[in-house]
Amino acid sequence: MRICGIKLTHDGGVALLEDGRLIFSIEQEKLRNNPRFQHINDLDAVVAALGEYGLDPTHVDRFVIDGWDGETVSEFEVLSDGQPVRLAGAPYVERGATSPLAAYHGSGLMLGGINFAYESYPHVTGHVASAYCTSPFAAAKEPAFCLVWDGCIFPRLYYVEPRGIHFIKCLFPIIGHTYAIAGQHFGPYRQTKRDGWNLDIAGKMMAYIALGTAREEILKVFRELYEERLAGAGAVACSYRQNSQSEDSLLEAVHDFFDESARRLGAAKPEDILASFHIFLERLLVEEVTAALRDLSMPLPRNLCIAGGCGLNIKWNSALRADGLFDAVWVPPFPNDSGSAIGAACCALAAEEGFVAIEWSVYRGPNITLGDIPDGWQSAPCTLTELAQLLADDKPVVFLTGRAELGPRALGGRSILAAATSKEAKDYLNQVKLREYFRPVAPICLEDRAPGIFDPGTPDPYMLFDHRTRSAWIDQIPAVIHIDETARLQTIPRNSDHKVAQLLVEYEKLTGIPLLCNTSANLNGHGFFPDAAAACLWGRIDQVWCDGLLLTKTEPAAVFATSQPTLPPFRA
Repeated sequence: MRICGIKLTHDGGVALLEDGRLIFSIEQEKLRNNPRFQHINDLDAVVAALGEYGLDPTHVDRFVIDGWDGETVSEFEVLSDGQPVRLAGAPYVERGATSPLAAYHGSGLMLGGINFAYESYPHVTGHVASAYCTSPFAAAKEPAFCLVWDGCIFPRLYYVEPRGIHFIKCLFPIIGHTYAIAGQHFGPYRQTKRDGWNLDIAGKMMAYIALGTAREEILKVFRELYEERLAGAGAVACSYRQNSQSEDSLLEAVHDFFDESARRLGAAKPEDILASFHIFLERLLVEEVTAALRDLSMPLPRNLCIAGGCGLNIKWNSALRADGLFDAVWVPPFPNDSGSAIGAACCALAAEEGFVAIEWSVYRGPNITLGDIPDGWQSAPCTLTELAQLLADDKPVVFLTGRAELGPRALGGRSILAAATSKEAKDYLNQVKLREYFRPVAPICLEDRAPGIFDPGTPDPYMLFDHRTRSAWIDQIPAVIHIDETARLQTIPRNSDHKVAQLLVEYEKLTGIPLLCNTSANLNGHGFFPDAAAACLWGRIDQVWCDGLLLTKTEPAAVFATSQPTLPPFRA
């Protein structure tokens, strides 16, 4: 059976399951240098995605649209063959006693001039399904809790087992966007507008807080305001919770929360305020998950899946793992909406067969191509051994190979790689990526060597947990160490058949160091480069390696280790 999942709204994507195997997941931002979070505005994108794999819509047995905003039904307006199409779907969250796996059934999905019926499941249920069905717990047929914290919803705790799904409770009344909104009130991303949100801020703020210190007096203010305005029994807090179905009311209340925070905190440093708010949320999350588990008598093992946009917060993930509440914690590489097309398809599979494991790989995105290489570049064959030597000679490389990784993080398929042995490498990569000076650059490391370099250094193939650099390595790999001496580590097995693993093995032979700097290969504010030509047109790195072919700029810039660009001043 072929099931096609479709995510129409931000982080739009198309995914195909065939007999329980993920064939592809095409996120729209990873095509044609599209902007980050690209929607699907035209259903022809679904036809095109299927066509890349020799299929047309008539080859698909079931189409599934991810649910979205709406009290009971979501609505979408898209194009098909240039004509407007109106579709309806499931809501963002299941309502009342309705099962999270209850489907909305519709028709009018016009693909290639043919009208197809479709089904739709709540957006949050898709998060649960994408996380659980890709987890080791599903593969072992074990149950798991699933924490979903996303956008304009309070964190929701579910219990999933192969035969079904059960909603347990909302943990506390703070929406997922609150973290990013904090960054709109304090620090370098402060702004005056109160409408909407910026999906880029949360990740940047997670880096920025390393400049600050969490202070108990600030934490006390946040706790008091949380009770007064959000969680307590007073009129303001009750009104906030009563209006929790209104996105505008929720956002307004969160902005008011931070306006009052600013008034009470006075001259406190913004980096300390944001660091303290981060810790306030982290403590609250652990406290409320602990309380929820204490009130339950669920069978062991206690497994946890984490999904929703807040699942990209590596420090909260690590806190939940380190607290000892769970035997194992799983975060998929696409906890945010980049996994929603997969989740939609998994919902339809679950409705038929229960929540079963799917066969999948993180490298199921679009294939890399050369494209039309612009003038000013020369090409030559280049082995991985030769490429390792270039990196050892302090020459950064855009590394493009195979199919793109799923989710928002470059994992060796669409990466910029560089030696990690000088701090200047991090400054240089932030410069060419047009990123702020405090942003970290991640290490990609051979899995068996990681425990000797990082604590805990446990396998982390998708960069979703926090690791501290061991003291003996701090001076050896400064480019991948954050201000607080942590690292957003990616590990990869030495025996992996992925080319980035083979490159790391060759680099280790030359240098004794089993890791490299790894940052995403993309235009600022856009998805990964779709082809080598796009990396060449960008032109800020002089070497582009694409599946055995090295493209070199004929008028290269100076090597970064000996000639540093001047960083622009940064507004604090």
